[in-house]
Amino acid sequence: QVQLVESGGGLVQPGGSLRLSCAASGSILSFAYMAWYRQCPGKQRELVAAFRGSSNINYADSVKGRFTISRDNAKNTVYLQMNSLRPEDTAAYYCNARGMTQSFRDFNSWGQGTQVTVSS
Repeated sequence: QVQLVESGGGLVQPGGSLRLSCAASGSILSFAYMAWYRQCPGKQRELVAAFRGSSNINYADSVKGRFTISRDNAKNTVYLQMNSLRPEDTAAYYCNARGMTQSFRDFNSWGQGTQVTVSS
């Protein structure tokens, strides 16, 4: 079983920055996909940024140039650096990771979510 724990959310003023972290634990053999999603109340969860494989990265159009996804393979951790935050970035942010365990089983795990609120 692979568990994801997110941290780094909070309240920030418009134009400010936050860095989210997502640490994975368990018997992980490899990651095929690591991503950040967000969800506002009453809306569908949407992709923010993702690693597909080891180096293929894509971003939602709304965050391009402001957010950066990165990873530390040694720590099984993925980050989301968020700059120039806007009120419309306010949401619960979720980490998602997919891959294979050391028992050669596929996994698809979600974190518990961390709240980001952008407000003056």
